Amino acid sequence: MELQHTIRKAVACRGVGLHTGTPVAMTLHRAPADHGVPFPLPPSGVEVPVRPESLLNGHYATTIGTEGTQVQTVEHLLAAVRALGIDNVLVELDAAELPAMDGSAAPFVSLLYAAGREGQPAARRPLWVTDVIRVGDEARWLQISPAAELRISYTLDIDHPVVGVQVVSIAPTEERFVDELASARTYGFLKDLELLRQQGLALGGSLESAVVLGSESVLNGALRFRDEFVRHKILDVIGDLALLGHPVIGHVMARNGGHALNHMLVREIARRARPAHDGVARAVSHAVTRSEGGARHPSSLGGVAAL
Repeated sequence: MELQHTIRKAVACRGVGLHTGTPVAMTLHRAPADHGVPFPLPPSGVEVPVRPESLLNGHYATTIGTEGTQVQTVEHLLAAVRALGIDNVLVELDAAELPAMDGSAAPFVSLLYAAGREGQPAARRPLWVTDVIRVGDEARWLQISPAAELRISYTLDIDHPVVGVQVVSIAPTEERFVDELASARTYGFLKDLELLRQQGLALGGSLESAVVLGSESVLNGALRFRDEFVRHKILDVIGDLALLGHPVIGHVMARNGGHALNHMLVREIARRARPAHDGVARAVSHAVTRSEGGARHPSSLGGVAAL
């Protein structure tokens, strides 16, 4: 039985929100078992819980909210929290968006390592995928199927000389996440910047908080990985799957996805899960909207089982 974990001590950092451009201070605090990752937001102190019902939108970032409050760009911190095996941590902010830092999860990994990790007297309850669940269309899609561990296989195909076709398949253990995914930065195209800012987005974006692509090249230095773009996409998937509130066990396959598709998959996994009489959460076995078949689990109940 794996135990839940929280951090040993409070830690803090400061930065600027990627989309709002607002300065923000963030403090991570210990949280009790089964508390998850709540975001108490000023001025009301209302806690926004990390769960599928809190999802508001996936327009260039993951935004969650409740009772008229919201917090933007939670995915990089959530990816680091999940990958480092932290189940319960309270995230205190003095603004409505997390700090962008360098556009990756690496600063949050460093912050969590500084906080330390402590076991708690409660069992961790992973979500085991027991059937194929697929969302999207032929051009852009995500699928999750049964597996013995979490694995993410991602194909990114962008018509740009620096990006092109990039493919990575990885089981994101803590070590591999830290070494191969955490430092992969978010990216954007210079040609899109004006339109994004007209929409109130990327107001805090800079050459220090993202990989910026011109028509032919990267405009702000060397890439951290040759395939940094697809690695960041995998990082985002890990952060968005964390919205389920439990570690997910299954094989995610994706092509040209994004936050909106990630959220569709999260909602579909959550929708199919229901309590069973034996105390184990399982999923009703029926076709998924936009599903394209796939092998079915031999159980009469398929989809998701939470131990």
